[in-house]
Amino acid sequence: MKRNPVGVIGAGSFGAAIANLLAENGPVLLYERNKEVTELMRTERKVRGFDLHPNIQLANSLEQVAANCYLIFPAVPSQFFKSMIIDFSPYLQPNHIMIHTTKGLHCEFDIDKADAKTIRLKDIKTMSELILQETGIVRVGSIAGPNLALELMDKKPAATVVASRFDEVIREGIAALKSERFKVYGTRDILGIELTGVLKNYVALASGAMSGLGYGENARAMLITRGMAEMIYIGHALGADKRSFLGMAGIGDLIATCSSPKSRNYTVGYRIAKGEKLDDILASLGEVAEGIRTLKIGKLIVDHTGVKAPLLRIIYKVVFEGLPMEQAVKLLMRYPVTADAEYLDL
Repeated sequence: MKRNPVGVIGAGSFGAAIANLLAENGPVLLYERNKEVTELMRTERKVRGFDLHPNIQLANSLEQVAANCYLIFPAVPSQFFKSMIIDFSPYLQPNHIMIHTTKGLHCEFDIDKADAKTIRLKDIKTMSELILQETGIVRVGSIAGPNLALELMDKKPAATVVASRFDEVIREGIAALKSERFKVYGTRDILGIELTGVLKNYVALASGAMSGLGYGENARAMLITRGMAEMIYIGHALGADKRSFLGMAGIGDLIATCSSPKSRNYTVGYRIAKGEKLDDILASLGEVAEGIRTLKIGKLIVDHTGVKAPLLRIIYKVVFEGLPMEQAVKLLMRYPVTADAEYLDL
């Protein structure tokens, strides 16, 4: 029996990696809005230096994806997600299933001009909330986990978590993605899974900066452990279950992105510690580092809610206010924390 293709929106590093994974199990229809990138993929059958799987066909429009695919994976940076989903919405029907891969948040206000005292938390939205808000789709999901795109493209083993309130979405996601080299778990805590994928970004920035200063693995382990505690506290303030932060999409993703130069957020932190200017770093990356937006939005959240998040506040000062990383480490070491794993009592 002929299978419907699975749709993928966005051919950045992660979108291309997901498309190649999905193509191992069946046909894929990949849409990329950048026409030059699309033409290169069409002529060379490569993306980001890697071969496109033979099962991948390039789509000419969002309408074509909606007409041919009932299961769709958007892989678009958070700042472009709303405009994409609005453009997509006229072609989407309630019978579509959408599982996004974006590790970011959307704000219904200008994050560079917002006042933490007057913002409304309901105006800070996950990508699944945006999908529900802007389309007629009901069955929505998210994936997150230790999924460094370059390793996935290089066909190295990994795992991820598909999250949705609907068991059908979890089953469809697992069936479409799983393979001998890619293990897929499921959970109903979609909010927790989305927030773990977002909040680990700023911890990865801090980890890269510490590596840039030549600190060792003891320091990194301390950073990861306390970073996870902060993530749990922020997630709890936003209504997430702490258990999601202790699994594959939480601590698993946190370890991967805090330990690898293949992580864009780690790389940004590393280069900041080496004295490079943020604007120069971002201009040379070629892709979005979600940690920069996460820092800005996270700072608004913790200022608004009063959550104690010393690591977030300090790395914010490093990135945006010029605080030397050496001084930042001293501030973190002085911060009074006496109990270990105290977040388990939440």
